[in-house]
Amino acid sequence: MEEARRALITGLAGLSLVQVAQASRATDGRPARPAAPALVAYFSRSGNTRVVAGLIRRSLDADLFEIVPAAPYPDDYLKTVEQAHRERDRHIEPELKAKVPDIDRYVTVLLGMPVWGETAPAVIRSFLSSHDLSGKTVIPFITHGGYGLGSSESVIARHAPGARLQPAFSMQADQERETMNRVHAWLGAGAS
Repeated sequence: MEEARRALITGLAGLSLVQVAQASRATDGRPARPAAPALVAYFSRSGNTRVVAGLIRRSLDADLFEIVPAAPYPDDYLKTVEQAHRERDRHIEPELKAKVPDIDRYVTVLLGMPVWGETAPAVIRSFLSSHDLSGKTVIPFITHGGYGLGSSESVIARHAPGARLQPAFSMQADQERETMNRVHAWLGAGAS
């Protein structure tokens, strides 16, 4: 897992901030730097999205806020998947451990998340529902295990209707499922 994380960091280091943020276009065709003050708010279970959030925060000298549910997700990957499906299917928005106390002062919110079950995690819906992002520019950055953005952008648009939503930056990152599948395959092959 540490090797995969190093590969992710190395790959991200080659990207410019503007590629990561995918902010609005300047008149010369290059992406423009997001308007300050900026907040990088993210949810990460495995650490992949956290790495991206840290790179963006440092590059922009932005504030950082980790989105954390009041009741943590299970440590066990499969139990987390079950809970995520239940939250998605029942439209549950779990309570947050904390809210951004001064969200009004930010012009730009860079919102980071993994894709869970082909959509945004329920805790992201909770964050969006509990913070008024009207008039703010929201720039999603999304990690996924190979399935792409799913319905994440439409979830953000529905839960932050007054925000100016920019196109998402997304990247495939190693996930627990891939690690688990490889270990199971190895163990299965070694047991024969």
